[in-house]
Amino acid sequence: MKTIFVKPLTVEKKWYVIDAEGKNLGRVAVAAANILRGKNKAEYVPHQDLGDYVIIINAAKATVSGNKMEDKKYYRHSMYPGGLREEKYGDVINRKPTFPMEHAIKGMLPHGKLGRKLFTNVKIYAGSEHPHQAQKPIAVEL
Repeated sequence: MKTIFVKPLTVEKKWYVIDAEGKNLGRVAVAAANILRGKNKAEYVPHQDLGDYVIIINAAKATVSGNKMEDKKYYRHSMYPGGLREEKYGDVINRKPTFPMEHAIKGMLPHGKLGRKLFTNVKIYAGSEHPHQAQKPIAVEL
C-alpha cells in the first residue's frame, strides 16, 4: 500500500467561525488550534500546513474559571535589568481584548516556521462583527 502524499497547494481550505461568548478560553483555543493544524482532516501530517482558516468572534467575552481573572498573570520583559512586567488577566482584557486568545492559540501551535505560518490563518475579533462574510464561514459548535 502506497503512502498518500498531499501537496499543500492542492488542498481546499475552508473557513470556520467560532463564537467564544460564554465559552471557556482554553477550550476555544484548543478547537481553533486543531482546525488550524488540520487535525480534523484525514490527510493530516504534522509537518505540513493542511489546516483551514479560523475566525474567532466575541473573544473578549470568553470566560475563565475560578479566580483566574485576578490570579492569572501575563509576563513580558524589556531586556533591561529589572525590566520584568506582569499584568493580570482582567487588566489585559481591558487593554487589549484579543491578546489572551492569541496568546493561548499561539502556545498550542508548533514553535517554529510552521507555527508562525499557521498563526496567520486565524483571525480574532473582540466583538461579534467580522469582515469575512464573503468566505461563507462554517459555524463550529463547542
